[in-house]
Amino acid sequence: MISVCDHYAPTQHNLRRIAGLRAIATVVMVVLIVLTQAWLELSLPLLPLALILVTQGVWALFTWWRSRRLQPISDLEFFLQLTSDVLIFSAVLYFTGGATNPFAWFYLLPLMIAATVLPPAYVWGMAGLTVVCYSLLMIFYVPLPSAIGQLTPMQHDSGFSRHVFGMWFGFVLSAVLVSHFVTRMARTLRQRDRILAEAREQVLRDERLVALGTLAAGAAHELGTPLGTMALVIDELLDEYSSECDAELREQLRLLREQVDRSKQALSVISASAGQQRADAGQSRPADQYLRELVQRWRVRRPGIEFRERLDGPEPAPPLLADRALEQALANILDNAADASPEKVELRATWSTQSLEIQVLDRGPGLSEGAASAAGKTPFSSKEQGLGVGLFLAHAVIERLGGEVIHRQREHGGTCTCIRLPLIGVRP
Repeated sequence: MISVCDHYAPTQHNLRRIAGLRAIATVVMVVLIVLTQAWLELSLPLLPLALILVTQGVWALFTWWRSRRLQPISDLEFFLQLTSDVLIFSAVLYFTGGATNPFAWFYLLPLMIAATVLPPAYVWGMAGLTVVCYSLLMIFYVPLPSAIGQLTPMQHDSGFSRHVFGMWFGFVLSAVLVSHFVTRMARTLRQRDRILAEAREQVLRDERLVALGTLAAGAAHELGTPLGTMALVIDELLDEYSSECDAELREQLRLLREQVDRSKQALSVISASAGQQRADAGQSRPADQYLRELVQRWRVRRPGIEFRERLDGPEPAPPLLADRALEQALANILDNAADASPEKVELRATWSTQSLEIQVLDRGPGLSEGAASAAGKTPFSSKEQGLGVGLFLAHAVIERLGGEVIHRQREHGGTCTCIRLPLIGVRP
């Protein structure tokens, strides 16, 4: 199932990476200012630069805090985060030479991030903002001290060398940052797309379940009346014919009455599978006792099957929250195994204090790779007379209880259906 945390996780991770990138940028700017003051002996306006960098550091901490909150992050909020980085960087460039600063092409970094994670409208907005800021810095800026006054050719060569070195350093740093952060953001987006695809698939399956539930409820309602009439007529016939008059007819009437009762019981299971069972109908039962009773009832229905069971786990077994829908789901899986391999069906169950694992094994032809992947996602049947809904509903019921169903091929032929269910025992 798709949780709220899974849905918001990709955008939260991307915002967290923005906060980390902003913190790295702040540290790099501080180091460059110190090197410029100490190594190049250039006098920079330290007070406004310090205020800008403190603001950027505080903003990075706020962004990190925001990324930890379980609230949706819209594209507009992410765009405003990148906009703040562009404006802060523009303020730093204004006091350090404007467009002549060799690090000015760092404007491409927020633009590349926007192009990776935002819709086209926001990308074009970011492109326009960076172009405007870069263009204004060509006119309005505080020149670097080395650019003030007349330079000798040697001084000019030295200044040009520093500019080239700054451009090289900026390229190396931006290449590393792009390779690390932008690729991670792209991977996060692919993860978000996968989560959304799984959510859409779950919605489609839920729609099928609602349709099946509606049909099942309608069928149960339509069949309930004739079955009730048949039961009433059979009871009257049993009262009319005594055992002394016609014992054989009375025995046949009893058989018909049992079949009617069995049909009514099947309708109650259909109603439970359709979601009409009361919420308090689930009972807490020891896992081993529940499985033994389930197997006993199933073997009465399928007497000609060679069946073996093996239950292993600590005693006493922890309780399992079980209802009629779960019983029907497990019975459907056992029926499928018996239909595929009537000569040998095996049930193995192991449990701990936290979970129950059930393996249903057969020696039938097995499920193809496509059938195993489609099981539980769409109704299908490999049997000529099958309706294709038994295994589909079994998956839905078990997953609704927090479990999972996995089908895999056995080495020497056959299928192993693994069912994992959470238990409600005392956690260590």
